Amino acid sequence: MPTVLLTGFEPFAGDAVNPSGDAVRAVADRWTGSERLIVDVLPVTFDGATARLAALLDEYRPDVVIATGLAGGRDAVTPERIAVNLADATIADNAGHRPQDAPVVDGGPAAYFATLPVKAISAGLVAGGIRSTVSHTAGTFVCNAVMYAALHATTGTPVRAGFVHVPWASGTGPEGTPSLPLEQIVDALETVIRVSLASDGDLDAPGGTVS
Repeated sequence: MPTVLLTGFEPFAGDAVNPSGDAVRAVADRWTGSERLIVDVLPVTFDGATARLAALLDEYRPDVVIATGLAGGRDAVTPERIAVNLADATIADNAGHRPQDAPVVDGGPAAYFATLPVKAISAGLVAGGIRSTVSHTAGTFVCNAVMYAALHATTGTPVRAGFVHVPWASGTGPEGTPSLPLEQIVDALETVIRVSLASDGDLDAPGGTVS
């Protein structure tokens, strides 16, 4: 029985909610798959999030790791293709830590590519009526750090890992900010899980954006 680890984040930067955390809890509440689904909401801190992720990987030994987070301003669900070994924060994390020009992992490679089938995931989302595109940048904040840490920990193993950014849930973001209904974000994460489990490889097709 495959084990899937699905994570979101707590609110940060003074926000009252974080749709990634709300969505992963909702996925857990309605999950009916035969696979074991482990859900956790990570702290928005560089040290805390990566440490919590390491503990979850050690405890549950998942076959698939799907971390998710908020990308306020994006209007689509965006599976990330690349994580970089750089922590360079424009704002402080929830512990008040604001690293600049620091590595996520000392001595680690400059970058990792996601081992999730990101193009197949995006295509599956679009086929289900959910806006999506592959993203080529996860930024340099805690989301990227978690993606990099997940890929660093699982490199050389059969584990498939990656990160998916979601937009604001409708009615929760700043006025005028792009959003999707929370129910659609939940549907999107279920699709991400299903495509990740079903795909042996990725689509042979161009695509992606750096925005």
